[in-house]
Amino acid sequence: MSERSCEPAYGSRPFQDHIITGYGRLGRVGQVATIDGKSGRLGVTMPPNGFRKDIEACGIAGHINVDGTRETGKRVIDMITTMTDRENGLGAGYACYGLFPDNADQYCIQLLLDDMEAKERVEELFKRRADIVADERVYTRHVKGMGGPYPLIWRFFLDVPEDAIAATPHIKDEDDYIVDIVMEVNSAIDGAFCMSSGKNMAVFKGNGWSYEIGEFYDLAERYKGYMWLSHSRFPTNTPGWWGGAHPFNILDWSLCHNGEITSYGTNKRYVEMWGYKCTLLTDSEVVTYLWDLLCRRHNMPKLLASVAMAPNYYEDMDRLPEVQRRIAEGLRATYGRAMINGPFSILVGTNRPEPTMIALTDRKKLRPMIAATSEDGATVFAASEECAIQRVSDTENVWAPVTGNPVIVQLNKGVIWKGLDNRLDAKRLRIEGDEGVKA
Repeated sequence: MSERSCEPAYGSRPFQDHIITGYGRLGRVGQVATIDGKSGRLGVTMPPNGFRKDIEACGIAGHINVDGTRETGKRVIDMITTMTDRENGLGAGYACYGLFPDNADQYCIQLLLDDMEAKERVEELFKRRADIVADERVYTRHVKGMGGPYPLIWRFFLDVPEDAIAATPHIKDEDDYIVDIVMEVNSAIDGAFCMSSGKNMAVFKGNGWSYEIGEFYDLAERYKGYMWLSHSRFPTNTPGWWGGAHPFNILDWSLCHNGEITSYGTNKRYVEMWGYKCTLLTDSEVVTYLWDLLCRRHNMPKLLASVAMAPNYYEDMDRLPEVQRRIAEGLRATYGRAMINGPFSILVGTNRPEPTMIALTDRKKLRPMIAATSEDGATVFAASEECAIQRVSDTENVWAPVTGNPVIVQLNKGVIWKGLDNRLDAKRLRIEGDEGVKA
């Protein structure tokens, strides 16, 4: 558990002005605004200046210790801060897995809050809908040169009450119940935003340079985990704000993204059909929900989820063996609105069913991705540039995954897919109820 911070809950004097505005209208950072019925401080728990989505040319870096060794965030901070030309101080963040072994069975809800009143509103919701096992203020410290306003950051460890699922017919399990709570916080609780909501993990992010965010949360000393992800923002047409920094998260799924998702509108409408609420207005948020939808709710293997999100071109499908072709066409037809279009590279972390790191690029690889294994084979890295990896480790093997093909690394197993071969060759595939077709 982290000790409580001695820093004030809010870094600057409270603003007295309160505006009623809408997306697309300007508002001063730090000003309290009400947009679409929810209130918060612009640039902290609400997006500033009414932007609709962000376009980025960012840096991403991460590693997983496949032997389960837990380490501080120093190495991942060294990785992401190597690529300073990929950021401009308008947002950075980290995700850590294996963080809370003493509370590994509870959902850790880590929040950005405007003030103590917002914290009390969230706590009232949690008391009504969940069992609070523990809560604490997240340690932060002043970083010279890192401008405010600063949010209050708090974490709650929650259990789902035994009778809660039965009392909510539209929810089938504990995970869906927590997602429903997160959506309620993000869409309806004034001055509050969930940074992360998974088990045995948390997201730490904010509006600043990557080295500043690492220092702000004391990640190089205070926390240990077996997997770390990191991101540094370079937004090209939008302002930076705390909630808009990466990683984005839902449950155990965390995502760092470099690029622009041109299919944002289609993807957003698709996940909203399944009950997700896209309150941050960023393409990266939507892709995070897609991973949760396909892999957790639809029980799709991660490799096939990559086929759905970065599908084969139709001319490539025609050259596949019959069963593979029919499966690729079926995925394209069924999950066409889950296809991610545009230039992107993403780094994904999850604990489901085992701790796993996934690196994926678009079908033309318009954004870079490099993977490597350490010389002793204990760690696997992924980053936008090889220099980030070479700074922190001697490497045994370095490779660039091919277009639209994921690198998948799992705790205790190592690299289970390098992203170099036909994804549909990974397993013996068959079509249920089709007697005459052999894989």
